[in-house]
Amino acid sequence: MKLAEALILRADAQKRIQQIRERLGRSARIQEGDTAPEKADDLLKEATRVIAEWQTLVKQINRTNAQTPFDEGRTLTDALADRDALSAEHSILTNLLEQAAGQGAQHFAYSQIKYFRTIDVVKVQKRADDLARRFRELDTRIQALNWSTDLIE
Repeated sequence: MKLAEALILRADAQKRIQQIRERLGRSARIQEGDTAPEKADDLLKEATRVIAEWQTLVKQINRTNAQTPFDEGRTLTDALADRDALSAEHSILTNLLEQAAGQGAQHFAYSQIKYFRTIDVVKVQKRADDLARRFRELDTRIQALNWSTDLIE
């Protein structure tokens, strides 16, 4: 199995776990005289099975990421951390730009308050655009590697 396939299966397992959680919630308490839509014991058994599948996939994915060379000096795990850092910094900058633009009108009844930007919007936007580009380029390389790398079991 390729790493990308395992990532898809992991995401599916996470969705199934969430769905089971919701189904358990609907079956945990009923009105007198009603019957539960599903048996909680059966759902708990299914949850245990799906969680075990998910756990196995996570371990295999982590092992594969840690042992797969990405480029000279970096593993796939390192590249994923770098991608996450780019994403976090981009998110901070885009939030800063939204705040500087005055997103969300503020209404004041008795006085008009003037606001001034404290940042160089052009410079910050250029930095955000550069981070977005670097993220896309790195993510593309990661995705390609995911489809060519065999999962370590």
